Amino acid sequence: MLKNKEDVIKVINDTWPHIIAECRQVLGSELHYQAMLYHCFRAYGGVPVDQLGMNVKQFISNPTTPLFKKYNEKRHPEYQGGFEPIPDIAFFSKGVEGDWRRRNRDNTIQHIIGVIEVKASERDQGRLRPKEVIDDIKKLAAHREEVLHRGGDMATIMMVIDTAPEPKERMTESSLSQVFDFAQPEGVSIYYLSPSGERIEKF
Repeated sequence: MLKNKEDVIKVINDTWPHIIAECRQVLGSELHYQAMLYHCFRAYGGVPVDQLGMNVKQFISNPTTPLFKKYNEKRHPEYQGGFEPIPDIAFFSKGVEGDWRRRNRDNTIQHIIGVIEVKASERDQGRLRPKEVIDDIKKLAAHREEVLHRGGDMATIMMVIDTAPEPKERMTESSLSQVFDFAQPEGVSIYYLSPSGERIEKF
């Protein structure tokens, strides 16, 4: 049973070797890798089924962070009043009781203890750009701030599955440096995986 963000971080670290082994065996889309991560956390991390969700829609009413305020203001006036982040993988404390439907949005914010965003090298004749990853890091940091504002706390993880066999379809060292340098002051941990290497930075 997961109780807090420290438990989430431990599960991620314990499961990471299995994530490496399985993600290196296949080539797929970001959605496929999200499903693989879900499988690994359940099969190897022992995360209970009622504490782990995928693509959980969380409506944050009256956002306080500049980023989520900006997203809210871009919506049609009739639909303003909040922003709905949708993390790829979400961990919850037991209090969520296996219910992360939209109608249960207040409870999901109260009990969320960790989120992961996933980016993968799935582009044909292209590669992940720093901005794509940095935009997700910004959302992770803002999401955490909104949760902190409401009395909670959560781990924020950016996972980059960059296992494309062709070097020209993987991130460059310069791009990676930009991503890691940006993540540090934002307090978002990075887990990076290539076909033969890995890099983890916990901030």
